[in-house]
Amino acid sequence: MKDITIVTSAGPLISLIAGILILIVPRLLNYIVAIYLIVIGIVIGLLGLFGGHLR
Repeated sequence: MKDITIVTSAGPLISLIAGILILIVPRLLNYIVAIYLIVIGIVIGLLGLFGGHLR
Protein backbone atom coordinates (compact mmCIF):
# COMPACT_ATOMS: atom_id res chain seq x y z
CA MET A 1 0.00 0.00 0.00
CA LYS A 2 1.38 3.42 -0.94
CA ASP A 3 1.32 6.43 1.33
CA ILE A 4 -0.50 9.51 0.10
CA THR A 5 1.12 12.82 0.92
CA ILE A 6 -1.01 15.93 1.04
CA VAL A 7 0.86 19.22 0.81
CA THR A 8 -0.91 22.46 1.58
CA SER A 9 0.45 25.93 1.89
CA ALA A 10 -0.28 27.95 4.99
CA GLY A 11 -1.59 31.06 3.20
CA PRO A 12 -4.92 29.73 1.92
CA LEU A 13 -5.58 27.83 5.14
CA ILE A 14 -4.92 30.90 7.30
CA SER A 15 -7.10 33.01 5.00
CA LEU A 16 -9.97 30.54 5.25
CA ILE A 17 -9.77 30.40 9.05
CA ALA A 18 -9.53 34.20 9.29
CA GLY A 19 -12.55 34.63 6.99
CA ILE A 20 -14.67 32.25 9.04
CA LEU A 21 -13.66 33.97 12.28
CA ILE A 22 -14.51 37.39 10.83
CA LEU A 23 -17.96 36.14 9.83
CA ILE A 24 -18.54 34.77 13.33
CA VAL A 25 -17.00 37.68 15.27
CA PRO A 26 -16.76 40.83 13.08
CA ARG A 27 -14.77 42.67 15.76
CA LEU A 28 -11.84 40.34 15.00
CA LEU A 29 -11.35 42.10 11.66
CA ASN A 30 -9.44 44.93 13.34
CA TYR A 31 -7.08 42.52 15.08
CA ILE A 32 -6.55 40.31 12.04
CA VAL A 33 -5.72 43.29 9.80
CA ALA A 34 -3.40 44.76 12.44
CA ILE A 35 -1.53 41.47 12.90
CA TYR A 36 -1.25 41.03 9.12
CA LEU A 37 0.19 44.51 8.66
CA ILE A 38 2.68 44.02 11.50
CA VAL A 39 3.86 40.67 10.11
CA ILE A 40 4.19 42.04 6.56
CA GLY A 41 6.04 45.08 7.89
CA ILE A 42 8.52 42.90 9.77
CA VAL A 43 9.06 40.29 7.07
CA ILE A 44 9.26 42.55 4.03
CA GLY A 45 10.18 45.91 5.52
CA LEU A 46 12.64 45.17 8.28
CA LEU A 47 14.07 41.82 7.23
CA GLY A 48 14.05 42.62 3.51
CA LEU A 49 12.75 39.23 2.48
CA PHE A 50 11.00 38.60 -0.83
CA GLY A 51 12.74 41.47 -2.61
CA GLY A 52 11.24 44.20 -0.47
CA HIS A 53 14.33 46.43 -0.57
CA LEU A 54 13.81 50.13 -1.20
CA ARG A 55 16.77 51.78 -2.90
